Amino acid sequence: MQSIMIINDHKAIIQYDPELDLFRGEFVGLNGGADFYGDSITVLEHEGEQSLQTFLDVCKENGIA
Repeated sequence: MQSIMIINDHKAIIQYDPELDLFRGEFVGLNGGADFYGDSITVLEHEGEQSLQTFLDVCKENGIA
């Protein structure tokens, strides 16, 4: 089962990973990969914000739009 989470206007697909016993989010529509994990919705949102910011910072450093 998949769910969608919006973090800072970016869509992420959320799935449960039973092997890790964690939720996994992966942003879609970016020009690269950015994923994140959490054991609750609160943690997942926080980790998603950090993952997205890191991704955007690296893109900016490398001159990627």
